[in-house]
Amino acid sequence: MKETITRNRRTTEANLPKLQEEYQLHILPNGIRVAHKQVLHTQIAHCGIMFDIGSRDERPDQQGLAHFWEHMAFKGTEKRRSHHIINRLETVGGELNAYTTKEKICFHASVLDAHFDKALELLADISFHSIFPEKQIERERNVILEEMSMYYDSPEDAIQDDFDALLFPDHALGFNILGNQETVNRFTREDLRAFILENLDTERVIVSSVSRLPFAKVVKLAERYLGEVPRQESTRLRHPPLSYQPVQQKVERSLTQAQCAMGRPAYPLTDERKLPFFALVNLLGGPGMNSRFNMSLRERYGFVYSIDASYMAYLDAGYLGIYFGTEPRQLDRSINLIHKELRRLREQPLTPTQLHRAKVQLMGQLAMSEESNNSFMLMMAKSLLDTGRVETLPAIFNEIQNLEAKQLQEMAVEMFDEKDFSYLTFLPEA
Repeated sequence: MKETITRNRRTTEANLPKLQEEYQLHILPNGIRVAHKQVLHTQIAHCGIMFDIGSRDERPDQQGLAHFWEHMAFKGTEKRRSHHIINRLETVGGELNAYTTKEKICFHASVLDAHFDKALELLADISFHSIFPEKQIERERNVILEEMSMYYDSPEDAIQDDFDALLFPDHALGFNILGNQETVNRFTREDLRAFILENLDTERVIVSSVSRLPFAKVVKLAERYLGEVPRQESTRLRHPPLSYQPVQQKVERSLTQAQCAMGRPAYPLTDERKLPFFALVNLLGGPGMNSRFNMSLRERYGFVYSIDASYMAYLDAGYLGIYFGTEPRQLDRSINLIHKELRRLREQPLTPTQLHRAKVQLMGQLAMSEESNNSFMLMMAKSLLDTGRVETLPAIFNEIQNLEAKQLQEMAVEMFDEKDFSYLTFLPEA
């Protein structure tokens, strides 16, 4: 079993609803939705329970509470102790996992389909029947504080968290998912229960499944293990970030390499410009080794080992983030090279050949990302929670095929003006 935080730069693809042709949906009487895709050529079953609750739903004094809940869900239920939870699927070769993001908490499992019953029952148990034992709270508090130290000691991760706070000051989207030492040291069982009671809405819960099992069997098991969960409604309101002002900040830290984060707010998840902007960002600094940033800063000049550009979209906000590390003496030149690539996209429309290659590459990347049934299961749940629907891969491909060079250039003019960028730099201590 692993408990993980989904980092922004690792979840860029998850912001696009990327679901293939057939899936089936059932709504339980309590409002919980069951989504299933049958895949006949696999013996592995993937299932998860996803909540539309995340760190952005915390008040300032609750920072880190969503992630604390994720951890504590594994520490004991009304009928299981922590070691029973850990061993329930491990002993049959399965995996139990969880993650927390700004807007979601998810508990999920992968097992041989013969053990799907066990997996779904266990997920229902830890999701809705955890008791948060006091002794385990104290123990897990120390685990999370160690986790915070681990991320602080990893500057490429820490700078992303700190950059969120720079872009969204005084807003929950700027909170560190882990929280801070002050809040984590204060959490009690009552805090956990109150947070869940305040935010849980059973109509905002998805049970997602991908396996060769028939839909009728998945629904029957979901009714057995989740049908008795009481219907619950939440009056929680999410408020978008306020006005943005570019900021530049330099911080000295004990490291040898300079780390830089730069970017700006961008389109929210519901904006029709989301996919064209995703295509632009992918061209600049996506996972391909032929991205413009990588070809310039790494291949031509050797200034960086890696450089990443990502677009993170939330329901009512979003941002572009560019991250890289380099020798301090090469920092300014690296930033200038990034500005140069941004300027090229503003001033020069893509040629027909460039546009065609960008489209084909993006479609290939999206198609390959769907080969993982586990990733597909998680994306299905997220898409239903975020938009109430799923999009087929052919529909997304059609939208990509219709992208025009003029449209992308106009978007580059709007979004890639360096005057609108914020900068956060970690520098070695003098």
